[in-house]
Amino acid sequence: MSKRVIIAGGGTGGHIFPAIAIANALKRIDRSIEILFVGAKGKMEMEKVPQAGYKIEGLDITGFNRSSLIKNIGLPFKIIKSLLQARRIMKNFQPDVVVGVGGYASFPMLRLAQQKKIPTVIQEQNSFAGKTNMILGKRAAKICVAYDGMEKFFPNDRVVYTGNPVRSAISQSSITRSEGIKFFSLDENRKTVFVVGGSLGAKSINEMIDKHLDEMLNSGLQLIWQTGKSYLAKAKERIESKQGVWVNDFIIQMEYAYAAADMVISRAGAIAISELCVVKKPVLFVPYPFAAEDHQTVNAMSLVKRNAALMVKDNEAMVK
Repeated sequence: MSKRVIIAGGGTGGHIFPAIAIANALKRIDRSIEILFVGAKGKMEMEKVPQAGYKIEGLDITGFNRSSLIKNIGLPFKIIKSLLQARRIMKNFQPDVVVGVGGYASFPMLRLAQQKKIPTVIQEQNSFAGKTNMILGKRAAKICVAYDGMEKFFPNDRVVYTGNPVRSAISQSSITRSEGIKFFSLDENRKTVFVVGGSLGAKSINEMIDKHLDEMLNSGLQLIWQTGKSYLAKAKERIESKQGVWVNDFIIQMEYAYAAADMVISRAGAIAISELCVVKKPVLFVPYPFAAEDHQTVNAMSLVKRNAALMVKDNEAMVK
């Protein structure tokens, strides 16, 4: 009888793409494994997971809103509803193991699985564990980590140093710089800067590029600029009639962007860092300052301390 695995979580590419990489790895090991993703309704995973060829079910769950307490009034009811939905999914699918990759859907699925004595595995991408994962980690069978010293957050005997899953399209890419440049219709003779603010975009990075765009182009650079949806219209207006800039809200085939890039300006999400280590590109990190426990700064510093990257604080991005 084939094994059944639920992979729960999402919200951003930093959770979704490792989840898909895990699913692909499991399928390579055993094609008969049945995999079901569980995400949050209305979030990116509900689109990206089916595109990768997997089934997904959505929970009516959101996270705690730090900027407006009044918006959290309905949160307890959403948590209760999501737990009931998780119970239905669990009953129908009957998983042998539940894997949590972070994001809103992880907590109800793993919490319920642990109550039912179903083995759970946590994939902690960051160098500073989130509070939810620390709670769930007490009863998890294994916690897969990417950084040294994670024993301070989890039971020592359950921590497994695996590194972060990286999409095979990136880790096994044989795409040349020339092929990457042609993919974006740019000039092979100019240095290329790849600007990426994570899967949802980054306001400060976008504004920095917007402000210094003419200066960068006049110095002989060209740009691949991933803006996120909220900044796309403004960016397209900004680059109108300009040569040497490719812009879009999201890049599906990241392997081409990495191949084309001579350097990268990026947020410091755990998966971005793992991918950049794999592709070995010079990088300037601009960590998102409001990430839980400021974990993006901690992530970036793990490379900065080794002279493997540079870092600029978010509030200094416009002037440095």
